[in-house]
Amino acid sequence: MVILVRGISTYTHTLQREDDTHTARSTHCTFLGLNPNLRNVTCFVQCKSYHGCYDMVHYGHSNQLRQAKAMGDYLIVGVHTDEEISKHKGPPVFTQAERYKMVRAIKWVDEIVEGAPYVTTLDTLDKYNSDFCVHGDDITLTVDGKDTYAEVKREGRYRECRRTQGVSTTDLVGRMLLMTKTHHSNIVSYDYNSVSSPQGPKGHSPWTGVSQFLQTSQKIIQFASGQEAQPGDTIIYVAGAFDLFHIGHVDFLETVYKQAERPYVIVGLHFDQEVNRYKGKNYPIMNIHERTLSVLACRYVSEVVIGAPYAVGKDLLDHFKVDLVCHGKTEVFPDRDTADPYAEPKKRGIFRTVDSGNGLTTDDIVQRIIKNRLLFEARNQKKEAKEIAVFEAMKSQAEGEQAGDTAQAAQ
Repeated sequence: MVILVRGISTYTHTLQREDDTHTARSTHCTFLGLNPNLRNVTCFVQCKSYHGCYDMVHYGHSNQLRQAKAMGDYLIVGVHTDEEISKHKGPPVFTQAERYKMVRAIKWVDEIVEGAPYVTTLDTLDKYNSDFCVHGDDITLTVDGKDTYAEVKREGRYRECRRTQGVSTTDLVGRMLLMTKTHHSNIVSYDYNSVSSPQGPKGHSPWTGVSQFLQTSQKIIQFASGQEAQPGDTIIYVAGAFDLFHIGHVDFLETVYKQAERPYVIVGLHFDQEVNRYKGKNYPIMNIHERTLSVLACRYVSEVVIGAPYAVGKDLLDHFKVDLVCHGKTEVFPDRDTADPYAEPKKRGIFRTVDSGNGLTTDDIVQRIIKNRLLFEARNQKKEAKEIAVFEAMKSQAEGEQAGDTAQAAQ
């Protein structure tokens, strides 16, 4: 069966179809009302625009795709063009080419559809031989306020996965804007998780409003590959902040992955305090728990060291039996004692500088946001206002139906 997930990006990944995976798939199929004996379920995921899907890809998007993949065997992700996103949501942060590549790097994706239509129709599902489409349990609206999944919902070819609490693209953009407010004192500071209605009181969208993210061991297990290095693998170690995990990181990790025939890539993530020491300002934008999930979702990564030491020393290299240590073309900041953090791997002759050809940094992304600050502020508020209106209408309808049922029961 094929599952289609609609949105800004597209990505597919083929699961093994041996008997030992059939039990889990049967459970998902039974839950969805499908025939558990079907061996080839295709899902279509339509990746939405900047505010809800795959513009600034984060671990919430990856978790959606992980859940969608578990519903079938083959995951196709539809990614919108810049033109479609601008029409319905506003200008995206990343270009469509960057978004296409970013989604392809998520390990649960098997295939992407470039330039997917913003509204998912039955024709779209049939065109890609998809049994149904998947979206999160938030609402997705067109520019005129209509549900983009109305048609496929009516025909029973729509499935939902749970939205990941504690993160949204809107929230991440808000963090970046707030971290620059001291440099733009002439611009009004906004509460990015709220919106003022014309009447004055503030409301919160149940979909855009962000709750606190709480890391759990179960979530890490769900994202981790669970595979250990095997004899003959080349163990490659890289380290960094990997903040706002973006296409620059993907290109770097892909380049690292290609350094060996059988690579086993370990990423060392520095704690927040360490990142702030060498990055300064209000970095990192994402905390260590968020950055862990973002990196684990990348298909080029085998393992993550949470809170890795800044200096790549003897103990670390020996513990993981590291064959090669790589670093990109970005600046290497000295350790607290001014020492070279890569002195030991250089001494062993296993250090290599790699050039991915992509110089994009987290700073560059922040600058993109700052450049279009007022546009993003207006879009965030417009989006949440639209969602609040829909939510209130749904709430009123539900209350009306409940009142009608109560009155009927009293007769």
